[in-house]
Parts: sequence; C-alpha cells; structure tokens
Amino acid sequence: MTTKRHEQVGLTDAQVLDMYYYMLLARKIDERQWLLNRAGKVPFVISCQGQEAAQVGAAFALETGKDYLCPYYRDLGLVLVFGQTARDCMLSAFAKAEDPNSGGRQMPGHFGGKKYNILTGSSPVTTQVPHAVGMALAGRMQQKDFVVYTSFGEGSSNQGDFHEGANFAGVHKLPVIFFCENNKYAISVPLKKQLACESVADRAIGYGFPGVSVDGNDPIEVYRVMKEAVERARRGDGPTLIEAVMYRLVPHSSDDDDRVYRTREEVEEAKKKDPLIVFAAYLREVGLLDENTEQDMLARVQLEVDEATEYAENAPYPAPESTLTHVYGK
Repeated sequence: MTTKRHEQVGLTDAQVLDMYYYMLLARKIDERQWLLNRAGKVPFVISCQGQEAAQVGAAFALETGKDYLCPYYRDLGLVLVFGQTARDCMLSAFAKAEDPNSGGRQMPGHFGGKKYNILTGSSPVTTQVPHAVGMALAGRMQQKDFVVYTSFGEGSSNQGDFHEGANFAGVHKLPVIFFCENNKYAISVPLKKQLACESVADRAIGYGFPGVSVDGNDPIEVYRVMKEAVERARRGDGPTLIEAVMYRLVPHSSDDDDRVYRTREEVEEAKKKDPLIVFAAYLREVGLLDENTEQDMLARVQLEVDEATEYAENAPYPAPESTLTHVYGK
C-alpha cells in the first residue's frame, strides 16, 4: 500500500479529496472563461492554470473567516477555498452588477470582498504586499489572532513594494506569510533574467526571517510548509517567505502570445507535471480516487460551471448612474 503522505502532515482523506475538487473547479472555471473570451463574450482572462496546487494547498493551511488574504490576480484556487463561488467568478468575468469583487467595475482577477476576508486587488503588481503588512500590524495593535497571507509572482518580488513590506514585517515580526508563485515568467521575461540569486526564497535572509522553496505542483507539500509558517506567525515569531515553484501552462493573459518567448516543446514538457494530473495520480495510488469518484466529481464541477455561466451571462450589468458610487461620497 502506498504511504499516505497527506496523513503524515495532518490532512484527512476527506480534505485531500476536497483539495482536488477545488483544484478541478478552478481549472474548469478558467478553461470556460478562455472559451468565453475567444467567443467574444468576456473581455479578458488572466489564468491560474498550472498554479492550482500551490493555491489550494496554501489555502487549506489557513482559517477561513479568521485569516486574511491579499491575493494576486491568478489566485482563483485560493479564493474559491475562502468562499467565492463559480457564480461569483463568472459574474466578475462578465462584469455584471452582482460581481462580489467590484460590482462589475474591476478587471477579472481583482479578487476582493469583506465577507470573505479578501482585500480588494488592483492592477499595479505588488501593491497588495505593503497592504498585507499594514493589516498584520493593525491586527497586532488590536491584539487579534489572525494571519495575513499575501501572494505575488516572482517578477513582483523585484518591486520596491516587496522589499519595503518584507523589511517592515521582518523588523516588527508581524504575522504575514509572503507567498511567491514562481511560474518562471514575468509576462515574457524568463527567471534567469529576473534574479541573480538561486531562488526567491534566498531573499528572506536579508529581512531576518525564513525563506522556503517548495514544489508548487504538490499541494500536500505546499500545505506542510504553509502550516509551519502559519504556526510560526501565530506564535509571534514573525513572517515566512514561501516560494512555490511551478509553471504557467498558458499565456500570461488572453491578450498575450507566448509563442514569441517560449517554445512549444518547453510548454509540452511542463504539461507532464500538470498538478491536476500528478495529484489525481497520487489519489488513485492511495485508493481515494477511482473512476466513478472521479467522474462524479467532474460532473459536479461541470454542472457548477455551466449553471454559473448561464446565470452570469443573463445577469444585469451595473446601472450607468452607479459608476461614481464608490468614487465620490454622497
């Protein structure tokens, strides 16, 4: 019998099946949004494909309703675990009035919502990092026991916002987890042209806290590392920088042509390590996923995505007169 690695890190059989469900749901929502974009029905897609394992593994180590997220634009898997639904995601993609992120006023991928403990995002990259640090400081001042998670791409780790946030959090030992989703490309710039050091995790030593690099295609290993970081933060021992290494399986966005900067052979090779394929294989090995279970889960996810798409496509757009509602006070 294959060793159940998930049990060794404190995950139950039900939890790892839930992990796979959220990974699958994120992938199917993403795939549907690409189809809708190519059909001219939604304007823009910024994809999570290839990054679902890291996002879901990290989310499972946090406490929904207690901890806070300051995510970046690819974090579909993460926000689904924290309570957003397929319908919410489709309402956002179609820019409809009921979109919980911004009422149809923000681009897709700008996740947010007070009821989910998710800070709203913005288009300039890395701005969420100092915000996360400020939230952690506020929690400390109010003597609240929450952890703040903030994520970003490896390209964002070269921005001043990352340095300032990490430096401040390190000095004050704040309960922040800096989660870098290293997908090898900052749009078209490969990793070797972004970093002079071996990895993003190596940067943590300069801020006085641990840096850990982990296989971002393995949700169990990501969960293990995240759980340690969360426990460290709750004890008052300060931040952790986690670098989850994975690969972006699709172009940067629906407006990008990745054929101009990476070969098809490179992408096809990366697809062999697709986290959904790898994790499904593990679940089969440990006897948790057979053909019937897998088909049932796929049917459930497909139904959710179909219903969400139909609802969002037919939902009303925001009223034009509401454009300035959150710009000027009444």
